[in-house]
Amino acid sequence: MSVDALPTRPVFYVSDGTGITAETVGHSLLTQFSGFNFITDRLSFVDDPAKTEAACERIVLAAERYQVRPIVISSCVDVSRTARLRQSGALVIDVMAPFLATLEAELDAKHMARVGQAHGIVDFERYHRRINAMNFALTHDDGVAINYDDADVILVAVSRAGKTPTCIYLALHYGIRAANYPLTDEDLEHDRLPPRLRPYRNKLFGLTIDPEKLAQVRQERRPNSRYASLETCRREVMAAETMLRMERIPTLSTTHTSIEEISSKVMTTLDLNRGML
Repeated sequence: MSVDALPTRPVFYVSDGTGITAETVGHSLLTQFSGFNFITDRLSFVDDPAKTEAACERIVLAAERYQVRPIVISSCVDVSRTARLRQSGALVIDVMAPFLATLEAELDAKHMARVGQAHGIVDFERYHRRINAMNFALTHDDGVAINYDDADVILVAVSRAGKTPTCIYLALHYGIRAANYPLTDEDLEHDRLPPRLRPYRNKLFGLTIDPEKLAQVRQERRPNSRYASLETCRREVMAAETMLRMERIPTLSTTHTSIEEISSKVMTTLDLNRGML
């Protein structure tokens, strides 16, 4: 069934901070439900009454447009804002409330309603590591730099299979130095790893993707090109999967897998588990 034929539900991630927490939790929840076309919108820094009213207006307009009750996933620290959001008629899920109440009971203390603490600079060393990892990911994107001595992981895949966003996510959230290597036509002529990757076998993780999905992604980048043709995509994916299988490189399909799930699998497989920064 095409996306257009699925029932539509508007979803708003609302926060008086960045909205990253609401969006991360919300995305994880929504991926548990298939058969819906979720149209999402992040409303960040809703931190005063005027912005709260504006957010409510957008939610009401979405209800009128789609003729269905919107879903609001809120990480607002100020409970009065969450209460106002509920008055919009939307289903409001407060991702903070159950955990804060449980912790208050356990610690026998009230939490302090401080906005933006979840992603603040708590530890300079960790922050510095994250920035360095981000710089590493950018300089080692798509084989631009090929000295992988300092890499924690090297993602290997054909073009547009999800390497770059995964590297960036790993860097920003975990401070992991992630590089990626795009398999070229020359690389795919053989069943063996490209020579420059062989010394780093223990750092490699392969990504693959359904050829139909790959063709769709490439079509958006280079419409009606040989690069985006289904025949090219099928050939490249088949050759890449054969190489990765022959070389026994751990591999994951990105077709129906979120960046969060891909990153988790990479970290677990290569024993790179770290706390979020």
